[in-house]
Amino acid sequence: MYTIEMAYARMRELQDLANRSRAHQPSAASKRAAKKRAKKR
Repeated sequence: MYTIEMAYARMRELQDLANRSRAHQPSAASKRAAKKRAKKR
């Protein structure tokens, strides 16, 4: 069974991958995203 938790975990995984792949070109957008992530936790 595929749960919403599993979907959410996968989404986070992909998000972290994407963030890491563009970490070498930091922008205002990625800084905002980092702030959002920090608030959610």
